[in-house]
Amino acid sequence: MANHVYTAAALAAALVLAQENAQASPQAALPSAEVTTAVDDVVARYELPGISVGVVVDGKVRQWEVRGETAAGSGERVGRDTLFKVASNTKAMTAALLARQVDAGLLAWDDPVVKHLPGFRMYEDWVTREMQVRDLLIHNSGMGPGAGDLMLWPEPNHFTRDDVIAGLEYLKPRWSFRSRYAYDNTLYIVAGEVAAAVGGVPYDVLLRREVFEPLGMDGCRIGEWRISEAGSVASPHVKRQGQWIARQDGEVVADMPMAAAGGVRCSLDSMLRWTQTWLAEEGDTPHSGWLSKKQREAVWTPHMPMPLTSRMREWNKSHFYAYSYGWRLSDVDGTAKVAHTGTLSGMYSAVTLLPELGTGFVILINGEAGEARTVLEQVLTKHFTAPGQNRTVAYYAEDLARERAAPESSAARQSSGAPVADARASAPRSIASSSELASWLGEYRDPWFGDVSICPSDSGARFESANSPRLSGPVFNAAGRFLVDFETLESDADAWLDFANDSPDGKKQLTMAKVDPDADFSYDYEDLHFRRTGECASR
Repeated sequence: MANHVYTAAALAAALVLAQENAQASPQAALPSAEVTTAVDDVVARYELPGISVGVVVDGKVRQWEVRGETAAGSGERVGRDTLFKVASNTKAMTAALLARQVDAGLLAWDDPVVKHLPGFRMYEDWVTREMQVRDLLIHNSGMGPGAGDLMLWPEPNHFTRDDVIAGLEYLKPRWSFRSRYAYDNTLYIVAGEVAAAVGGVPYDVLLRREVFEPLGMDGCRIGEWRISEAGSVASPHVKRQGQWIARQDGEVVADMPMAAAGGVRCSLDSMLRWTQTWLAEEGDTPHSGWLSKKQREAVWTPHMPMPLTSRMREWNKSHFYAYSYGWRLSDVDGTAKVAHTGTLSGMYSAVTLLPELGTGFVILINGEAGEARTVLEQVLTKHFTAPGQNRTVAYYAEDLARERAAPESSAARQSSGAPVADARASAPRSIASSSELASWLGEYRDPWFGDVSICPSDSGARFESANSPRLSGPVFNAAGRFLVDFETLESDADAWLDFANDSPDGKKQLTMAKVDPDADFSYDYEDLHFRRTGECASR
């Protein structure tokens, strides 16, 4: 009840502020030189390999801006038809798919998950019984942020959707069920499998049939598909020694287990169709009837309060922040904002809707560009909600730099209990020899992640994962603490290896932790608890 009171009060405050801060109609300013300048500025400041941006106002695409190459150095230019990974913007599509099934009477939001997936299990039996379909979408499970994500990323890997669902039983919660917000991806995989069970066909077939086809999103791909048949496809990029390095797909893009949480790729044109659908008023064509008014409202209802940050208050005068079904809801300068971001290694996206202004925009970037996305999304939002402020890319980038440099940021981290960097992380590293690791060499197993080995190699010792081959690399010694450098991943993926010899069953143990405490939470090493299962196999 308290959550509903909080949300209602916040919405009421937002409506009052909206009346006090009514803005001029935004469509008169489009196409806008300010939007063009913002895109040019963010490309220049962050040296982006490629970007695609589009703006919808009053149901029409009013402006689009594309820059750069699909792969750095390739000479192939990004176009409106270029496919980008939209990553977690897939979540709203999965939620919409379920909403269509609710409209059809095939399921209800409060159905127990076990009604549709009898084998579904969480760590605690009572949570298994109580988990409803709606809970799969709103990040209230009690698990830590990103719990189980190592079964999804890095890709490609050998995990299946069945593996992901089976692994949930071993992911120990950090908090009580429904007590707080903590972002997760694995339960969206469950949501996709609920949809598949109800629909009688695989998730990818359903998403194409129920979302892409009726909305005309023919520039979207899910499931298994061929690069050569898709036209222009952007490659993800990571930065190495100041240079963008493209990671190329093979000819066949596999149907990965994380599809329902972040597996969609779309062109700008198709994402703008998606934007137009959600901004359309009831009865508008061509999408009237695609989703009932009742379910559109259910999808955009605040279901889980989220922490309102000081940055949101300062930048946007926000009063509330909440998660709905696949969307984040807030208020900006007195008007409603419905949005989500998407982040995969080397790909960043954002979809932002301002329904009361009839406005929305899409950002697609094919490089590691979290800050670039943040500042551009902010500049474009304020272009419509507070046009008189004329805030630039440089303004927000410099504000973020000041925020990072502030002495209180470190103090806040320590007082909040957030992980703090180990001083040994900056110590000189040396390859760990087999003799240094002699007591700990062997095969290990975690109940949800599976088997790994720490065994001698030509240069010392090497960590290798059976189910996630990209989580492999040499073991180093950093001032007396061991760490693994995952060779094909960005540097913030490195992990500490901590061994112990005091388990109740007498088996040696291995736990892991992020070397960089600010690394993406999808590297959920903290959820791993390995037990030694045997000697290294002869090589």
